[in-house]
Parts: sequence; structure tokens; C-alpha cells
Amino acid sequence: MTSAPTDFIAKGDLARAVEAWLVYLASERQLADKTREAYTRDLKYFLGFLARHHGGPASLKVLKKLTPRDFRSFLAARRNDGVSSRSLARTLSALRMFFRFLDRRGILKNDAVTAVQTPKLPHGVPKPIGVEAALSISDDASAGAHVNSPEWVLARDSAVLTLLYGSGLRISEALGLNLDEAPTGRRDVLRITGKGNKERVVPVLPVASKAIKRYLDLCPYSLSPDGPLFVGVKGKRLSPRIIQLVMERLRGAMGLPETATPHALRHSFATHLLGHGADLREIQELLGHSSLSTTQIYTEVDTARLLNIYDEAHPRAR
Repeated sequence: MTSAPTDFIAKGDLARAVEAWLVYLASERQLADKTREAYTRDLKYFLGFLARHHGGPASLKVLKKLTPRDFRSFLAARRNDGVSSRSLARTLSALRMFFRFLDRRGILKNDAVTAVQTPKLPHGVPKPIGVEAALSISDDASAGAHVNSPEWVLARDSAVLTLLYGSGLRISEALGLNLDEAPTGRRDVLRITGKGNKERVVPVLPVASKAIKRYLDLCPYSLSPDGPLFVGVKGKRLSPRIIQLVMERLRGAMGLPETATPHALRHSFATHLLGHGADLREIQELLGHSSLSTTQIYTEVDTARLLNIYDEAHPRAR
């Protein structure tokens, strides 16, 4: 097992280098909180692995002597623990970044990690929700509500789901909005800071603005301008888990597959735009993707849809 230690298992010189790296990730690289947490966790696993194999806390001297085989052994141990290829690829990325940092700061140089091949990732294609189902979900979230849910909660859930599908937001982006950012009145765009602190402007449909206004009119709490837009029953910022549960109940009520998640509404946003003639680079901007190659995966979804239509419609396809 490669269980993570409760703290970094490292001697003083390495411990100081690690702390400097963490500061670098936050201040210079400005990585998202969740990315920093994942990278920190990955490094903890690695240093714990070294500590067990070297019989004590790792040091810069130990790191300097590492070979590609050492890194491969660590990744193999993590895979034996059931860690996915995607997580292993992220772990390797974190280690490469750490050793590159050590090199650039003149702390130590060891390029062994660069000789390790990145695990092959499964080629996944986003699974959007059909147009009719997406419209039904965003128009009426009552089927995903608890019994006897107050009207304002139903209005809130509907507003969140409408915003996810109508603007292609990640659930964290929607629930991270504050009241003074609410797209009501004449405001018909949102300025969103997404992954990697990449900022983008997304349009807000009138139906979404209307849904948010209805929620605010019904909300029993006095919301602060610099406080959360969407709140839970205790008046605190709404947890993503609540919307995930709403979608779970909607799946059961509407007979949708397990892939129908809040994030699937973002996939649906992109796929439906592409299917109706939107330019791929425009969709890239709306989604906040740094690379066009990330957005191009939606062309595969649309191609698959067209091939299904062909198989069903062409007289010689049967």
C-alpha cells in the first residue's frame, strides 16, 4: 500500500524545498486550490514511498540519486492500489513540475523523471444529455426535489440547472457566484474565472436571468452583495453535492443514464451549440478551454450523433 503520510516525510533541506514549491504553486503559477491540493497529495505519496524504501525521511541527497526505475516503481505501487491512469498521469505531472522547480531554483538537478512515460489515458468522449431532456431539466427541477421542498428551493435548483446548461458553467463556477454578480436586470453576461485562473465572459440567456430573479424573489434569506448568490436551507453557500443529488433524482424520474450529471449539462451546452452551427473556437472561448484540442473532442460527439442518424435513416444501413 502507498497510503499517504499525515505530513511530508522529508528531512529539513527537502522539507524547506517543498514549502518553497507550495508557495510557488500558489503565488507564481496561481494554480486552482483543488489542483494545488492534488499536487500536494501526490508529492506526499511519493515522499512516503521513498521513506519506506530508504528506511527514513527523504532528503535532497536521496532525490538526486533517483533513477527512472524508482519513479516507475512508485507509479506501479500506486496502480496496485487501484489508482487510475488519469490520476497517475497527474501525479507524474506534479513530480515533473517539482523537479523542474528544484532545477530552476538551483537546489538540485535530476532529469530522471522526464524519462518516465506518461500512462496512456482512456479516450473518453463526453456524454451530453439530449436537447429535449436538457430543456426539461432546466425548465423544471421539481422532479428532483425532496418531498415537501419549499418553493424557493425548487426555484433555486431550477435557476442553477438553467445556468449550467444555458451558459456552460462548471458547477463550482455557478455556485461560486456572489449576489453582486447575479445576471439580473440589464446584466446579460457573466465574467467567470475558471481553471488556472483563466477569465472568460459568457452570455446569460433571458430564461436563466428570469429563473435567477424568481429564486431571489422567493429566497427567505437576506443575502449580502458580497455573499453567495445560491444558498442552502441554512443560508450558507450551496454545496455542489445538493445539485448532484437533485440530478440523481431527476435521472430516476426521467429515466436518464448515470452519465446525466451536472457536468453533463456543460457537455450538452457545447455539443448542442456545435450541432446548431457554432464555431469551434467560439465554443472554446465560452467553455474557457486553454487549448482548442480540448474543445475538439465535442466534434467526435457530434460525428457519433450523425453516424447514428445515418445508421437509422439510410435504407442500405440495415
